[in-house]
Amino acid sequence: MASPTSTNPAHAHFESVLQAQLCQDVLSSFQGLCRALGLEPGGGLPQYHKIKAQLNYWSAKSLWAKLDKRASQPVYQQGQACTSTKCLVVGAGPCGLRAAVELAMLGARVVLVEKRTKFSRHNVLHLWPFTIHDLRALGAKKFYGRFCTGSLDHISIRQLQLLLLKVALLLGVEIHWGVTFTGLQPPPRKGSGWRAQLQPSPPAQLANYEFDVLISAAGGKFVPEGFTVREMRGKLAIGITANFVNRRTVEETQVPEISGVARIYNQSFFQSLLKATGIDLENIVYYKDDTHYFVMTAKKQCLLRLGVLRQDWPETDRLLGSANVVPEALQRFARAAADFATHGKLGKLEFAQDAHGRPDVSAFDFTSMMRAESSARVQEKHGARLLLGLVGDCLVEPFWPLGTGVARGFLAAFDAAWMVKRWAEGAGPLEVLAERESLYQLLSQTSPENMHRNVAQYGLDPASRYPNLNLRAVTPSQVRDLYDVEAKEPVRRMSDKTDSGKPATGLVATQEELLHWCQEQTAGYPGVHVTNLSSSWADGLALCALVHRLRPGLLEPSELQGVGALEATSWALKMAEHELGITPVLSAQAMVAGNDPLGLIAYLSHFHSAFKSTPHNPAGPVSQGSPGTASAVLFLGKLQRTLQRTRVQVEAETPSTEEPPVPEPDVPVTPASQYQEASAEDLCALCGEHLYILERLCANGRFFHRSCFRCHICEATLWPSGYGQHPGDGHYYCLQHLPQPGHKEDSSDRGPESQDLPIHSENNMPSRPSIPVAPQEGTSPVPSQPTRRLIRLSSPERQRLSSLHLTPDPEMEAPPKPPRSCSVLARQALEGSFVGWGMPVQSPQVLVAVEKEEEEESPCSSDEEAEEDVPLDSDTEQVLWNFAKNSGTMNSYPTWRRTLLRRAKEEEMKRFCKAQAIQRRQNEIEAALRELEAKGTELELALRSRGSSPEQQKALWLEQLLQLVQKKNSLVAEEAELMITVQELNLEEKQWQLDQELRTYMNQEEALKTAADQQAENEVLRKLVDVVNQRDALIRFQEERRLSELPSGPGPKG
Repeated sequence: MASPTSTNPAHAHFESVLQAQLCQDVLSSFQGLCRALGLEPGGGLPQYHKIKAQLNYWSAKSLWAKLDKRASQPVYQQGQACTSTKCLVVGAGPCGLRAAVELAMLGARVVLVEKRTKFSRHNVLHLWPFTIHDLRALGAKKFYGRFCTGSLDHISIRQLQLLLLKVALLLGVEIHWGVTFTGLQPPPRKGSGWRAQLQPSPPAQLANYEFDVLISAAGGKFVPEGFTVREMRGKLAIGITANFVNRRTVEETQVPEISGVARIYNQSFFQSLLKATGIDLENIVYYKDDTHYFVMTAKKQCLLRLGVLRQDWPETDRLLGSANVVPEALQRFARAAADFATHGKLGKLEFAQDAHGRPDVSAFDFTSMMRAESSARVQEKHGARLLLGLVGDCLVEPFWPLGTGVARGFLAAFDAAWMVKRWAEGAGPLEVLAERESLYQLLSQTSPENMHRNVAQYGLDPASRYPNLNLRAVTPSQVRDLYDVEAKEPVRRMSDKTDSGKPATGLVATQEELLHWCQEQTAGYPGVHVTNLSSSWADGLALCALVHRLRPGLLEPSELQGVGALEATSWALKMAEHELGITPVLSAQAMVAGNDPLGLIAYLSHFHSAFKSTPHNPAGPVSQGSPGTASAVLFLGKLQRTLQRTRVQVEAETPSTEEPPVPEPDVPVTPASQYQEASAEDLCALCGEHLYILERLCANGRFFHRSCFRCHICEATLWPSGYGQHPGDGHYYCLQHLPQPGHKEDSSDRGPESQDLPIHSENNMPSRPSIPVAPQEGTSPVPSQPTRRLIRLSSPERQRLSSLHLTPDPEMEAPPKPPRSCSVLARQALEGSFVGWGMPVQSPQVLVAVEKEEEEESPCSSDEEAEEDVPLDSDTEQVLWNFAKNSGTMNSYPTWRRTLLRRAKEEEMKRFCKAQAIQRRQNEIEAALRELEAKGTELELALRSRGSSPEQQKALWLEQLLQLVQKKNSLVAEEAELMITVQELNLEEKQWQLDQELRTYMNQEEALKTAADQQAENEVLRKLVDVVNQRDALIRFQEERRLSELPSGPGPKG
């Protein structure tokens, strides 16, 4: 076919626009196109129709077809929805350009200003399915042929900006470069409009441009005046990005991408990285795009130790400032991490150049993220109304490991354009703002799983994207403060306040209410007379009565006759922790002595908040389904004790070959204290400093600061069920570094494998459904599982076991589903490791038919529809499952191969995002607990002082302290919920690894296996059975807890 440029010069300019890879080249090519066609750039939709009318050859027509299909949606009203609306968009980032495209399709006049003059950001963005479909519908494949052709769906920021810039120019958006927006210029008199303050001096046409809509997409550091921004803080988090030159060699194309590896569920990888390079990371991601893009989270101490940071500063701006970062050391750090993660297969890594011609590697802080309190405002002066909207990072700064930035940015751009449409239709300002804020409430909750599944139907109308949409969730009366008339000061919103001062639901209101509740619960028990919250509890009988009231059957009151106060109190403290999930904040000695009344009140308030909804019924026990108990805390406590008992049993059975570590001289080594021995809860067992009530963390009957309770080796925070104490040196370790009995130090990273979940059994489960059982202490140690025996399975049985994925009833939504079997299938199919399974070869007729169908539907290899994943039904997936077991067969079917690989990477990405969301929330909880501890310390000092403060003031302080205690308990319970999810992720990863290891043995010929091979295979199989049982226990626990939380009829169940 002859080149179109031979007959029409405009065709050459158009092809240059399509192929241009630099911002300036796009602009110059488009200006040449407009000159050749006799048009003026920035003419809106009429300009687009004129270009389309004059460029009607095949290459251009395929693009017009896509854009016309989008513009033909009814919501745009054939480009007439906003013809009288003038918009100014600030920022040519992906979100600003996407908003400009939507506004142009609505028919508005759109002017965009950008302070930069080129696109130079190589960093890569993860794409959700709807963003892929959206960009394809805008002609992404015409502008960027490699769009979403790899195993992971992503695109570099620069490429995304380029393709959106080209669409915006074609749709008539007027763009000005090198212009900085500095503020608004209100109308000076009636009859005039709003203008922008711009620097440097803009052309007269732009300076005099009056608009009635401003969309700010200028990034997180610029938020227009009038908007309130809220900070969400976690603990220090340092990210590092690095872009290396992609030469696109054969060797480079064969290096697999890394959708995300997180320490939280794959500790062995990061331990190996630390041993090999000295680099300590929390996570790492690798995308292959225009560059080899790596992003990772590094630990501060590691950066200081390796000389990346010169000095340790408490201020993050100073810590990561250019004066404190050594560029050469940072480059060595990033290069070594990237080389290790890819096994050195990328060859010599050369940094790409950033906008300033320097190596494109940087360290950034994402400790805190900013979020605007509102997404829109309206300002009015001299009768001229201005609608202001936020999109992109200035609306919500994304948390990069989740990969939500561009997806939620596009959603916000659609919502903002919908707001402009409603504004142009004549809806009232308060109605428009209320609808926009109703949509904004949904933004942070969106994910591919909870949006409409049919991404092809997504459009500007929010109902096409959000299920169960309620545009009246926010009422007009609630957004009056967002409507600023004349020079009225904006009203402070209630949501801006960090603490309204009112007790939240479930908090103890007064000391008298707590005393009255305790009296009700202990009424009728012989010898128990609760008259106060101090001396009435010294004999231990009142606490035993309270525990018995909540958990009858643990001990009969008659058995307490003749038992000493210290022994009774110790028993009650232990049972409250082991059976109710209520951790102590004071020792048995302090309770008997009565020298810590504040600690006792704080401890009893935990009982009240957890069980106060339980109806008082002296004639019978409480319902075993009481909703207030922290079942997650209880479950993890049992898990921790199971781990300790398993370790003791293994040590008793296995002669140790390791020397116990020599304790450091500056750390006193003492055995773990029991409750009756821990008389020094006022002092931290590690640092010896004073412990205030809100600071107390109890582990093994001893009390610590949370900041002190860290791994002795890596200093990582020790989470519930994620640590162990070494009996030889008395130190605490994370499971990754916990020394293992009978193993040398180089195998200590296998620590987590010794952790067993409490296995469900009909005989040992108590009647309360949300509490798994742990063996009673005081009895001889017994295994948490039945005695194991050697299991011999046939190959088909082993195959079914290795691919087993436990899933609950789909109607029961509580426990998250384990990964689909297709994830494992894809990995194995591509690695060709299915040899020797002894399975019959099935006919590949289905695959051949699909391949032929794909070829017939896709005559052009560049057609983007050829890149769509093939949907898998259950029958086809089963065929693949059996067919893929023959080595190399999947290479003959590239469509299925690509589909399977994408499915596998999607599962990896989901797990990584889930892990990072958990880790971020853990960091936020840790930061919140530090704030609570600081406030609690001030209140406790005030209450304990011997000053002459009035009793009313002291009562108020006590009420505030109890509120802080309850907030802490809520955060600790949420932390435990997160750790249960971590257990699930760990088990998923462990099962996958064991499955891989088992397959390597099973691929060998039986006749060639040595005795050692058979023994190793049986050991892997045993571990796999253990993991399956543990996952079963975890799923049962989640199901039972969900059932216990279902609403029931009035009164306790019989």
